[in-house]
Amino acid sequence: MSSSLFSYVVLLIFLFTIPYIQSQPTAPAPTTEKSPINLTAILEAGHQFTTLIQLLNTTQVGFQVSVQLNSSDQGMTIFAPTDNAFNKLKPGTLNSLTYQQQIQLMLYHIIPKYYSLSDLLLASNPVRTQATGQDGGVFGLNFTGQAQSNQVNVSTGVVETRINNALRQQFPLAVYVVDSVLLPEELFGTKTTPTGAPAPKSSTSSSDADSPAADDEHKSAGSSVKRTSLGIVVSFALFCCSVIYIA
Repeated sequence: MSSSLFSYVVLLIFLFTIPYIQSQPTAPAPTTEKSPINLTAILEAGHQFTTLIQLLNTTQVGFQVSVQLNSSDQGMTIFAPTDNAFNKLKPGTLNSLTYQQQIQLMLYHIIPKYYSLSDLLLASNPVRTQATGQDGGVFGLNFTGQAQSNQVNVSTGVVETRINNALRQQFPLAVYVVDSVLLPEELFGTKTTPTGAPAPKSSTSSSDADSPAADDEHKSAGSSVKRTSLGIVVSFALFCCSVIYIA
């Protein structure tokens, strides 16, 4: 085959293949956009967080978490009390809280940073929560445990419980199950009842009458009366003797 004929064949093949190449669909470019993380869906998949979901919705903390979680590069760590954990609270505990205090309680269960279980053991106690700084309170959490067994305990100063398992432990969100509601000291700690001003003492109060000073005063007064009576008797006796002597 001559070179001119070969060139002609190659040209024909090229002309016939161009329409085929142009008709092929272009593969979509890989997307880097992340799908938003749905905390409610994660909790609903756990099937035991009805009360927590309700509180997150009524306090609007759930919406705040969604916005911050999908816009922050620090991630989040959330402790999720089970329905049984809420049932262990004294009756009326949640209803006794104001709306603002319920918000603080929910924020107290959230750390504005992603922590794996091993990271929690390395954290410097107390660890700041989303509630830290509100009303001037610390609202911190303390973590202890053993890295070898991957056992981590969380303490609030009021309650201490073990972190059982993770509903999710992948950056940017970690959700850990706890069997007790984390009660902050700022809301549930032992409060010292202020002592009132002492009541004014009454001159006829029984405490005064029973006090050692009062007993001394009564004894002193009684002795004075006795000495006065004895003096009168002696004087009267001397007077009678002098009258008889003169007579």
